[in-house]
This record gives sequence, C-alpha cells and structure tokens, in this order.
Amino acid sequence: MTRHVPSGTEIEHRILVPADLPVVALLGPGDEVLRAVEKGFPTVAVHARGDQITLRGPAAEVGLVARLIDELLEVAAAGTGLDADVVERAVAMLTAAQASRPAEVLTQNILSSRGRTIRPKTVGQKSYVDAIDRHTVTFGIGPAGTGKTYLAMAKAVQALQGKQVNRIVLTRPAVEAGERLGFLPGSLSEKIDPYLRPLYDALHDMVDPDSIPRLMESGTVEVAPLAYMRGRTLNDAFIILDEAQNTSTEQMKMFLTRLGFGSTMVVTGDVTQVDLPGGTTSGLRVVEEILSGVDDVAFCRLTSQDVVRHRLVGDIIDAYASFDARRPQPDRGGRA
Repeated sequence: MTRHVPSGTEIEHRILVPADLPVVALLGPGDEVLRAVEKGFPTVAVHARGDQITLRGPAAEVGLVARLIDELLEVAAAGTGLDADVVERAVAMLTAAQASRPAEVLTQNILSSRGRTIRPKTVGQKSYVDAIDRHTVTFGIGPAGTGKTYLAMAKAVQALQGKQVNRIVLTRPAVEAGERLGFLPGSLSEKIDPYLRPLYDALHDMVDPDSIPRLMESGTVEVAPLAYMRGRTLNDAFIILDEAQNTSTEQMKMFLTRLGFGSTMVVTGDVTQVDLPGGTTSGLRVVEEILSGVDDVAFCRLTSQDVVRHRLVGDIIDAYASFDARRPQPDRGGRA
C-alpha cells in the first residue's frame, strides 16, 4: 500500500511490508539494510515504523528507492538474507546504464550445500551462469574475485547431482607465477596438489568432504594438470579449465578438442595475469578471435563490478588497469 504526499519539492511515499514477511527480514540486524539504503540515496529519508516504511525526498530519488525496496522485499520473500552488501549490489543494478532487476539476479539458486545457497551476486555473474546453461563451451574471462571458477564449479556439481553428466573433470595448466614445479620439493603428486588446491577448496564448499575421496577414487571427480588431458576424449562430463591464461595456443586447442558427446566445458582465466615465458602467446588471449562465429560457444567478460570479495579488491583491479593503460606493455604472453 502506497501513499504520495506532496511537500514542496519533496514527496512522501509509504510502503506496507506484507504480513507474511517478518519486518526484521527486510530491516536487517540493527536496521543495517535501511541504513545501507540511506547511504545509497542520501537525499531520501527512510523511516520504519511497525510494518510500514516511509520515504521522503525528491520525487525521482524516492521513486528509485521505492523500486529498490520492492526488489528487496521480493528477494527476502524468496529466502535470500539481506545485508548491506546485498543492498549495495541491488543499488548498482538499478542505477546502471542497463538496469536489471535485482530480484531476478539475487534469487537464482544454483546449488544448496551444507546450509548455504550459491547464487550469482551481480548481473555479470548471472549472464555467465545463464551462458553455461545455454552453451556447450563457455569462456569466463575476468579479474580475480569475480567468481569465474567458483560459479563454474557450482554448475558442475549441480549437473552431476542432476545426473546431466556422469563425472566432473577439473584441470589447470602447470604454470605458476614465478615458480617452476620441477624445482619444488617432493614427488610429482606433492608438487602438483598445492597448485590444484583452489579447485579442491571450491569442491569442499559444495560437496560433503567425507565423500570426496570416494568420488575421486571412483573417477566421478578428477582433478589433474592440463597435460594429463592429452589423448583423451571426455564424454558425459562437466569439464573446467581454470587459469586458462597460462595455456599456449597449442594447449588451448588440445584442451578444447577433448570435448566428447554429452559434455559441457567451461574455460576460466584472467588475461591480465599471464605467467607464461616471454614470447609465448596466451591461448586465452587469441581464442575468441579464432572461434569467432563458431556456434554454441559463449564468451563472458566479467569486470571489477563483478568482484565479490572485499570491496577494495574491485578498486585495486581498477587501479592496476589504469596504471597499465598509462605505461608501455612488455610482451608477456603474446598479443593483447
């Protein structure tokens, strides 16, 4: 229920919280959600009394805040917890040049595991997840912290649990920043396992840890260096190539041609963090040009706006991008 009351250049707008939704679910602990709304729209006063929220301020801003609260009500009603971070992301979506409905993004459940639900948190992440659903091969390209690998892993586990595939194959090229695996101590397995640890960590978030050894022993889940993929055809599998910026063009071709019937591939990487020796062209940097026009292949570009780590991570990424744009670029991994 809404009422507009003109007051000079301001209007008043009242929203009634549905009876079946606890008001605290919208307000957040210590009114955290409303304080975040006010922070996003400082010209609008937001007051909550009982089951009624009153907005007062310039008409255009009040209208936008009313839309925001309507979206937050829908998100809360779907069971998604609200906090300041959710509000900030919803504000960014509503005020972007291509506005998207926050409720459509923030209520898209991918996987529920161990009391938590994995969902896209930004418009870019939702586009990425949707592309994985619609295409056989999807490239997720973007900076650290944008959820490229994590969301791909969630889609893989979802596909396995839904019996859309029979196994998950996770792989990375054995190249790491400033290090050579051959100089690390231990056996081959001991050298490789720490490098593949981020894939194991994501898997542990989504699958009962006690079941992982059994899944790996049976071959239902395989985590291996990219070199182990050569000569294989992977049928009925969800295959993820992580850190793909560290593949050569030959390695990228080798990986993509492992695709078998009934399989889905996701390739993730950050073209700004290539660790290949000088003069080696990054397969991820040129693959879009090579596959341009090939059907059933999608390229998704994530940006600092899709970072879901600490707020500073997005700012750091933008600062490095600005710095790199102002200086001559060395040849690190081939043409840009």
